[in-house]
Amino acid sequence: MAYTNFTVETDADGIALVTWDMPGKSMNVFTAEILEELNAIIDATAADAAVKGVVFTSGKSSFSGGADLSMIKSMFSFYQEEKAKDPAAATQKLFDLVGRMTGLFRKLETCGKPWVSAINGTCMGGAFELSLACHGRVASNAKSVKIALPEVKVGIFPGAGGTQRISRLTDAQSALQMMTTGQSLTAARAKAMNLVHQVVEPDQLIPAAKQMIKDGLKPVAPWDEKGFKAPGGGIWTPAAAQLWPAAPAILRRETAGNYPAALAILKCVYEGLQVPFDTGLKIEQRYFTHVLQTTEAYSMIRSLFISMQELGKGARRPAGRPKTELKKVGVVGAGFMGASIAYVTAAAGIPVTLIDRDIEAATKGKGVGEGLVKDSVGKGRLTQDEGAALLARITPSADYADLKDADLVIEAVFEDREVKKAVIEAVEAVLPSGAVFASNTSTLPITGLAKNSKRPADFIGVHFFSPVEKMMLTEVILGKETDDHALAVALDYVAAIKKTPIVVNDTRGFFVNRCVFRYIHEAYDMLIEGVPAAMIENAAKMAGMPVGPLALNDEVAIDLSYKILKATVADLGEKAVDPRHMQLISGLVEGEGRLGRKNSKGFYDYPPKPAKKSFWPGLKDLYPQKKADEVDVDVLKQRFLVTIALEAARTMEEGIVTDPREADVGSILGFGFAPYTGGALSYIDGVGVKTFVDLCDKLAATYGPHFQPTALLKDMAAKGETFYGRFDPYGAKKAA
Repeated sequence: MAYTNFTVETDADGIALVTWDMPGKSMNVFTAEILEELNAIIDATAADAAVKGVVFTSGKSSFSGGADLSMIKSMFSFYQEEKAKDPAAATQKLFDLVGRMTGLFRKLETCGKPWVSAINGTCMGGAFELSLACHGRVASNAKSVKIALPEVKVGIFPGAGGTQRISRLTDAQSALQMMTTGQSLTAARAKAMNLVHQVVEPDQLIPAAKQMIKDGLKPVAPWDEKGFKAPGGGIWTPAAAQLWPAAPAILRRETAGNYPAALAILKCVYEGLQVPFDTGLKIEQRYFTHVLQTTEAYSMIRSLFISMQELGKGARRPAGRPKTELKKVGVVGAGFMGASIAYVTAAAGIPVTLIDRDIEAATKGKGVGEGLVKDSVGKGRLTQDEGAALLARITPSADYADLKDADLVIEAVFEDREVKKAVIEAVEAVLPSGAVFASNTSTLPITGLAKNSKRPADFIGVHFFSPVEKMMLTEVILGKETDDHALAVALDYVAAIKKTPIVVNDTRGFFVNRCVFRYIHEAYDMLIEGVPAAMIENAAKMAGMPVGPLALNDEVAIDLSYKILKATVADLGEKAVDPRHMQLISGLVEGEGRLGRKNSKGFYDYPPKPAKKSFWPGLKDLYPQKKADEVDVDVLKQRFLVTIALEAARTMEEGIVTDPREADVGSILGFGFAPYTGGALSYIDGVGVKTFVDLCDKLAATYGPHFQPTALLKDMAAKGETFYGRFDPYGAKKAA
């Protein structure tokens, strides 16, 4: 039988090599068609007496990334459609649907013939669950091999047997660590955890897999053997008595109880290890069905899986524009930010010229790249040769004429209009026709900077976040005259350096910084009210933020906050800034010399390592302190989430952000807005716009007018709308 996505070749020893190679796809993914073909292959090989065993591998450079977008979307749409027809039967139908993959993998595992998975690259999610159902697993020792069950990062968990097989192959603590964090394993680590049997050279992968079958590999999983015991002895042992009481507490410390899928993993393993394997699969199926019905799963999958992939693949790229082949990029400003931009550009294989006022400063900037390469080589992420090749692509220079053949130039100089004006003029004097000029400004409106340009259509903002090599978001900012060519080039560049772009229209602070400073300013309000600093930080983390607002302000620098407050007053007048905030921050910067982490003195004190940071003792003397039991932690959590979400809603109302996917992805990747919500606008949609508006009114009555809901939100509440309904990103695409 011929298959669309697989080839099956049986050798003289009776070993069938099943190669997964989806046509027209860069990576194999699970779809309904894949499951149908795989089912047919299991039937055919099991029925064929000439087939002694099966080796399953990939015909691509990676094994598989797991489930396809369409498959994930179809689960949610299926449930919503069934729920509309018959709510009582909808859950049962969803339960049956999510059990299909589980049942297929179990069928493979019990087909009576040995299967070996030959893992040659990235093997994630359902692909690794398929491998776990095989009787043998061989992995290549290539650096490209990454093995993981990362589902928890998008609001779900390994629901095709993963929680049951992992916890029966390795000890429960390692199993929980792997699945609740979604961490990636190297082939060697997977072998040490007993998750793969052999690690071999890439060219020995298929021979080694076939040899396992020739050596008499039993077509029976360990848990189907009589007398099987889980590693460590299962649940009722002294070791387990140490692990299990602590596990939920540790999880709560890490997640504040905000992630239903992470807790479901604990339940699946704890309950599953006490029952026979097939019952364990049913327990997993039940919890998976439950988690799929949560707001958190729906919102996280939409933003962190579907929207991120769509934006990464150019959802906002102007149609009909040819792809830009970037042969050379220029970066002006070899400070830490510019040097890091040069590094990620060179890491993407693009030659880059790094310009500064003199060759010494430019060479010093290249030194930042040298430090990052040294770190990557030390951690085994790069070889010495790869590191040397990367650095060879960075050319330091003090001569603007070296930019005469650049396709794109990124300016990353000091946040001063006059300094930027001089750079724009110097670059444009040599920049070739069709090349694009991008500013990495974080605060200055692009339209204003573009007034210094002779070619404003080719002028755009590309705002990176620090540290550049780690932060995955890039804001692409359109000036009033920026054209589609500049946007296409900027998005092609962001795609080349493997970051996720959001496209925003021009405004002070763009999107991310507007939201970030609302978060920080709410903490100022709380401090002024006398809320103890530790409660402020802890409440923010309990709300789902990765870093407390005071620690975050220390990281971005308190004197930068001071400069922004002063610039806001200069541009918009004194009423644009809360005078209490100005008094607090000017007192810290001018009165106390506390600039943030950079001078080891901010809201926290930063002693030399290994000592840990601690609150500055003088903080509690600035305002009369409330007692802890006078403060409602739930209200603090609400204030943080609501003030950020309100600012995101304002950016939609003002037309700064036009696509709700970008507000959601931008808020999570830009500053870690409570990922379990799916992002700032998904948070509003998730609680319901009317409920959100009522909460805003309640908070505004107590904590001030900045909580008042906007006209857009009131209108949406009255009409029963959502952001994804009113600003449907897919509807807009169809209309275009």
